[in-house]
Amino acid sequence: MNDCLDNPGMTAKPDLRLRLKADGRIVEVCPDGSERTVSESSLFPQFKAIAAPGPAGGDAAYARAIRAAARMTQSEFAARIGVPVETVRNWEQGKRSPRGPARALLRVIEGAPDVAFQVLGKKH
Repeated sequence: MNDCLDNPGMTAKPDLRLRLKADGRIVEVCPDGSERTVSESSLFPQFKAIAAPGPAGGDAAYARAIRAAARMTQSEFAARIGVPVETVRNWEQGKRSPRGPARALLRVIEGAPDVAFQVLGKKH
């Protein structure tokens, strides 16, 4: 694949375009239309053994495993992803299940935590 980042150290450019692929990879879309995988989940081995969400793995266990792998408290994780701490508690206690964008965000954090937290940490 084309190496379209200015540096391999994952410093984002202001016009960086990222895309989540169906297989869970995060790719940068280069100016020529080619794509380059940018997820560096190998730097976060704690994300490798997380059970899949849904009936087999259980949404509560999945949400709890993602947060635990990120090594954050419920409060820290909630603040980092921009939801009330009650939301994270409800997910982890099985009272509610992450849906739509929240489920997608958890999948992104699982697959490419470095990219996800880098983007989430930016002030807009």
